[in-house]
Order: sequence, then C-alpha cells, then structure tokens
Amino acid sequence: MSFLKIKNLSFSYSKCQEQLIDKFGMEMEKGEIVALLGDSGCGKSTVLRLLCGLEEPKSGEIFLDDEQIFGQGRNVAAENRQIGMIFQDYALFPHLSVVGNVQFGISSASRREKRKKALKLLAAVHMEEHAHKPPHQCSGGQQQRIAIARAMAANPKLLLLDEPFSNLDARLRAKVRHEVKKIIKDNGISAILVTHDMEDVEAVADRYVCFN
Repeated sequence: MSFLKIKNLSFSYSKCQEQLIDKFGMEMEKGEIVALLGDSGCGKSTVLRLLCGLEEPKSGEIFLDDEQIFGQGRNVAAENRQIGMIFQDYALFPHLSVVGNVQFGISSASRREKRKKALKLLAAVHMEEHAHKPPHQCSGGQQQRIAIARAMAANPKLLLLDEPFSNLDARLRAKVRHEVKKIIKDNGISAILVTHDMEDVEAVADRYVCFN
C-alpha cells in the first residue's frame, strides 16, 4: 500500500456551496516530495488542511502509513495524525525566541531534553547561532527554516508546505528552495508542497499533481 493514499476526497464550506474539492485522489510513496500545482483559489491549500485535520471532508478516505486517518466513520484528531504543516506566513510566535518556537513543537520531554532537541533541530537547518533571537530579527528565509525545524520537532510522518516561497523576494527564492529540499531529503521526510509556480516544482519536487 502507498505511504499516503487519498480516495474520492470532497469538501465544501457550506451545504449550499458548490464543492471546492470534488472526489480528489492521489497517492505517494515514503520519502517523496510531491507538489500540488494549480492556480490560486482552486482548493490546493484546503487539501492540506483536510490532510492535517484542520477541516473535515464531506466524504472520502485518507490513509497514512497503513493507517486510515479519515473515512468510514473514522476521523483521527489533528494532534494524533503525525502530520506537520508549514503555513504561508510561517505562523511563528513573536513572544518566543527562535529556540522557544521550536521547543513549542516538542511534547513528552523534560525542559532540558526539549531544549537539547530544539537546538539539534536548529543545527539541522543551520539556525543554531540565531537560537536566542526573536523571530522578527530573522530574514524571511531564516524564518522559513525556523518553521521547518518547529514542524520537524513533533516527528511528523508527513510534512505539508503551503506556498512556502511566495513571501520571499526573487533573490532569496532560488537559495531557499535548494535549502528546503536538502533539509527534507537529508531527514528522510515525506512532503507535499502546494504551489502555483512551476519553478517551485522543478526546484523542489520529485513529481507533481495538477490541481484544477
């Protein structure tokens, strides 16, 4: 069985609204980076929200790592799906330091163990020297790496990235694309990237699925 399998996924924001997502399906293997490519407003980001449990599908089934997480009366809670999500605006906590943001994603560990793991994750994304800064003192590319480290802190089986390069200027974009792909591949993470930019796909993804 595929690492991730989505079958006939449908969703609308209200009963009277036309379905935003209509019987969408896809599969991916462990360790792949798959891009969902399509125009803005077509529902790509909503698929990510359905996968991580922030929205509930109208119908369909989702299987992750041989476990059904949605469908046939089953709906695993978001916090138990082992899926990490990086939002378009990174959603970092301004009142916490860089290391504090990463520690926030770690559960079931002592304060000392959380800090040790957080610093190790920051080293993996080359941000350990910025550990004590507030996020707003970091560049856009650095904030993205912090967001990746925080998402990795929960040991996700699947990482979701929602238009992760759209807030970066053209000068930074190529560099950060390369860094993000290397971080994901070096850590053996499976990932889904949502984008409307074919250059993102070519730089980061192993393959893509057209989403209309």
